[in-house]
Amino acid sequence: MERKVTLAHGDGGELAHKLIQQIFVSAFGNGNDARFDSAFLSLNSGEIAVTTDSFVVRPLFFPGGDIGKIAVSGTINDLAVAGAIPLYMTVGFIIEEGFPFADLRKIVRSLAEEAEKAGVRVVAGDTKVVEKGGADGVYINTTGVGLQRVSGAIDPSRIEAGDDIIISGTLGDHGIAILAARGELGLMTDLQSDCAPLNKMIHSVIEKGCDVKMMRDPTRGGVATTLVEIAEDFSSVLEIEEQSLPIRNEVRGACDILGFDPLYLANEGKVIMIVSHSDSEKVLDTLHRFPEGENAVVIGHVTGKGIGHLLLETPLGSKRRLHRLSGMMLPRIC
Repeated sequence: MERKVTLAHGDGGELAHKLIQQIFVSAFGNGNDARFDSAFLSLNSGEIAVTTDSFVVRPLFFPGGDIGKIAVSGTINDLAVAGAIPLYMTVGFIIEEGFPFADLRKIVRSLAEEAEKAGVRVVAGDTKVVEKGGADGVYINTTGVGLQRVSGAIDPSRIEAGDDIIISGTLGDHGIAILAARGELGLMTDLQSDCAPLNKMIHSVIEKGCDVKMMRDPTRGGVATTLVEIAEDFSSVLEIEEQSLPIRNEVRGACDILGFDPLYLANEGKVIMIVSHSDSEKVLDTLHRFPEGENAVVIGHVTGKGIGHLLLETPLGSKRRLHRLSGMMLPRIC
């Protein structure tokens, strides 16, 4: 008989204890730390970086990943693109009554394995069980803690005309993979989600001494929304070239059929970098050495300061201004 989560697993009693020990502690380790209500962290002197996020993906399992893998990737990448070294994570699970133990175990193990690969420890967590229909399976909330780098710190105030804009890989893979996995529009594709922790790749770029001035991960809202935010936040004119955008044929075809724009599709394993033009080749060479960065290219440039907006140059040579994503293309994708 398939075991399922019941409301009693959330009441703090014997069943809750067994749930935590058998699924969470067994996956994350840190058995001694589990005896306390707080984790004690060892940090070198200096400033720390802290981020928090929540994950409500549907479906929970999809080609290339699951909600556990995305929870790790999203949290670690938020720290890494800020220039921090990710070290620790906490995870909170909100579990719907009736959720299968087997699926929960898969998600937790996936989260634990990805964290271990990235060199990040899961040091604390929490579980809550809600009535059937109250959580759509599982929601995950995370907090990430990292250490600020002593050298190679990100400083967007140094962005200037002539800098290059680099994307570490193809656009929209995650968004289309999720849409296909839902099976609602009859979209058939072998496309995999790109969700992956990028901290080791980013660390390598910075350790090479590359002059990286700004980084962001283009998740919800996609590349266009992310670049608009950078342009506005740091009073810069950014221009990207439509012909330079790396887009897989499967993504382009799906967007043509469904009327989506790849620039606004979510990505869960990509980083945008604004770098000094003189260091672009060194950055690309480093990115290309990682599977997550093998398709990295320069997609545009910083052309001015003072007015914060993003321009797209079309194949015909004309330019149009891009804005943030308006409305909702794909719900519940990260």
